[in-house]
Amino acid sequence: MPDFAFTVREADWHSDAGCLRAIRHEVFVVEQNVPAELEFEGDDDQHLHVIAINAQGDAIGAARLSATGKIGRMAVLKNARRKGAGSAMLDKLLAIAQTKGLQKVTLSAQLHAVPFYRRHDFVSSGNTYIEAGIAHVRMARPID
Repeated sequence: MPDFAFTVREADWHSDAGCLRAIRHEVFVVEQNVPAELEFEGDDDQHLHVIAINAQGDAIGAARLSATGKIGRMAVLKNARRKGAGSAMLDKLLAIAQTKGLQKVTLSAQLHAVPFYRRHDFVSSGNTYIEAGIAHVRMARPID
């Protein structure tokens, strides 16, 4: 893992939209067959986004946070997975949520990602449901 350097920063949707959309398109539309019209529903400019950038300056991850504390669109490119970028983006979003005075954050986790979120103190609630053809469960955690 030490050979894989990256940084995570708050993104600006207007200037970073191309990179953010490209990551989400690759992960959700291409890999997971989510229809593009579901992935890009037109409200991205209303969310706060973070972006992970590798040492070569390439965008490798994206995620967003709504004003109500919902984390979503967490995506890391396949060749950058399991190297810490997802955790770093999640930590950045949690820190931002804290500065905004949010009491908790929520998300809709794909079932394969539940162990990842549990490692970050998220707890699942409710039944499994299908969203964009993929099984999900609701998860939440308080902001410390």
